[in-house]
Amino acid sequence: MTARPALLTTAALAPLLALTACVPVQPVGQAPEREDVTGVPVGDRPLRDGGDLVMALSAEPDRLDPTTSSSLYTRYVMNAICEKLYDIDADGNLVPQLAEALPTTSPDGLTVTIPVRSGIRFADGTPLDAAAVVTTLERNLTLPTSSRKNELGPVRDVEATGPSTVVVHYETPFAPLTASLADRAGVVMSPAALAERGEDFGDHPTCVGPFKFVDRVPQTSITVERDPGYYAADQVHLDSITYRIMTDATIRAANLRSGDVQVADSLSPQDVDALRQEEGTGLLQTGSFGYQGVTFNLGNTDGVGKPPGRIDTPLATDPRIREAFSLAVDRQALVNSVFNDWYQPACSFISPDSVYATEASDACPPHDPARAEELLTEAGVELPYRIRVSASNTADTLRLSQALQASVAEAGFQLEIEPVEYSTLLDQQSSGDFEAVQLGWSGRVDPHGNSSSFLTTGAGSNYSGYSDPEVDALLKQAARSTDPAVRADLYGQVVAIVQRDNPIVYLYRVRSITGYVSSGEDAVAGVETYADGVVRLGRAAFLQGSE
Repeated sequence: MTARPALLTTAALAPLLALTACVPVQPVGQAPEREDVTGVPVGDRPLRDGGDLVMALSAEPDRLDPTTSSSLYTRYVMNAICEKLYDIDADGNLVPQLAEALPTTSPDGLTVTIPVRSGIRFADGTPLDAAAVVTTLERNLTLPTSSRKNELGPVRDVEATGPSTVVVHYETPFAPLTASLADRAGVVMSPAALAERGEDFGDHPTCVGPFKFVDRVPQTSITVERDPGYYAADQVHLDSITYRIMTDATIRAANLRSGDVQVADSLSPQDVDALRQEEGTGLLQTGSFGYQGVTFNLGNTDGVGKPPGRIDTPLATDPRIREAFSLAVDRQALVNSVFNDWYQPACSFISPDSVYATEASDACPPHDPARAEELLTEAGVELPYRIRVSASNTADTLRLSQALQASVAEAGFQLEIEPVEYSTLLDQQSSGDFEAVQLGWSGRVDPHGNSSSFLTTGAGSNYSGYSDPEVDALLKQAARSTDPAVRADLYGQVVAIVQRDNPIVYLYRVRSITGYVSSGEDAVAGVETYADGVVRLGRAAFLQGSE
């Protein structure tokens, strides 16, 4: 048996967090309005062709396989080397990428036609055509380890009706398809590479993109280089990008200041206010479609995607304990004290900025430690009630862990924090080797992508092993409807049930904060980051004659 990392109690966490600039609790108040800055415009500034850009990446990506990946950081790399049928723009609108246009849907909603662009080749020289798209979609639907099947909905079959036309036939209508194809489900993989490597595709991913994969040094770096055969090669300026793994936010900020990296993702709110004042450093910031929270293991006994089993613990079997936890958390105080008001409290999988947001989806359980303690007493558990929470071993997460421990202690909870390296934490989450896990989701423009895979019985990202027939039915109804108001109402009903059962207790939404070198010989432009959380470097370039 693999030894578990040592558990950290509040007392044990304190000296670690003292070294990471833990801040005192601030007065609770409304977070200030912050304007999104989604890109570094080139404007009329001259660009320097070539160069090797280094980006500091805050966590190790999982396997570079779009069918199985579950990591945001994998999406960063994929964005440079693996384009999709569709994408989103800076305003969150769905736009064609490898597709020629948005899909057309038959009047009964059961047939979706996707026009595929012609004259494009994969990095290995294989032509992109409708047959290649079909090969990818069938892999996403049939690979046993696929995380994409639920994202594609109730597909009956997929066919190429011509060299540039893909038709998807559905058993029932599925409204979120275009949004799903704007993420990993829409990445088109080289059929030649799939035939050659099979399930090992992620060791050397081959797609269409401004860059192509070169190599990976585990826990250290991933390198990609410019693909001269890319269909828009004249818009690509860099020779290569090295994604260098730097899990410590302070080290990422220091490397950005020194110019050893030119772009750094996920800067800590502890560093941002100082960085904003420094000459030579620029910041991108945008809100998020996603969430961060605590997922409880209710039935993930055999691994994610399998039928839920039974876990005989009060936490897993008695929803009153999980409701008590939600009531015990002071979300606004967490955002104030841990994140300096840069993040926002979250209570559901739907962002208040979404067109699908309603009063029901925006509803938030109050901070009520007295009622939380009453619920624990009604449940008949011994107090303090102990919960083991697995969490990423980064400074900001440990700071959050300490604040969360303090927040719920008043209600009668005792959290035992297990710090785990990020990629290991993803493995534990998938295998069900946890009691509670503190992780999140970077978010998708359509609520289906933030809910169905996580809450539908047996779905590919249902890490809690949650199962509720009413939720299953409501999510299916929402996916079938093409009326945004109807869908919004249905998702609001799902939120109410989830807040009753609490398989996931939603805590906060991040602002994606990306730093870049803004002046000097390593100044860059063309860097972008949108509300899906992905940093885009495909059109990035060094500037000439920077001051």
